[in-house]
Amino acid sequence: MNWAHAHLIVNHVPVMGAVFALLLLLWGLRKRSPEVQDAALGGWVLTALAAGAAYLTGSYAGDLVQTLPGVVGARIATHEEAALLALISAIATGLLAAVGLVVGHRRGGTPRWCTLGSLLLGVLTCLLMARAANLGGEIRLPEARWGFRFPSAG
Repeated sequence: MNWAHAHLIVNHVPVMGAVFALLLLLWGLRKRSPEVQDAALGGWVLTALAAGAAYLTGSYAGDLVQTLPGVVGARIATHEEAALLALISAIATGLLAAVGLVVGHRRGGTPRWCTLGSLLLGVLTCLLMARAANLGGEIRLPEARWGFRFPSAG
């Protein structure tokens, strides 16, 4: 296994983790369940850690694939910039969620502002993760690019 392979394995975790944590938090708010809300906050902490791993493996993966045929360096750079924004957002969401969990543990309940703040930051994180993932796919998958047309069959 090389860094590019490791990145392809790891990069799905923060993208799907963000979606899962957001849906779980929405469910917990809907059901007014502090336990489910806290589980979602824990999901945001794990998503932030996974985003860090994806970003680190991505740096090494970019070095490996930049010389492959059909790979355009500008696409790697655009993906890397988008991934950094997604990482920053995931870390901010994860830190706020961690603060909420710690304060909640000490005071017997997660503050509402932490939960709602995590919800708002979480929506942003999901959007930024989706953008970074799409731009990453465009590096090696021409069908992921805008305007791509499949060749006619016949």
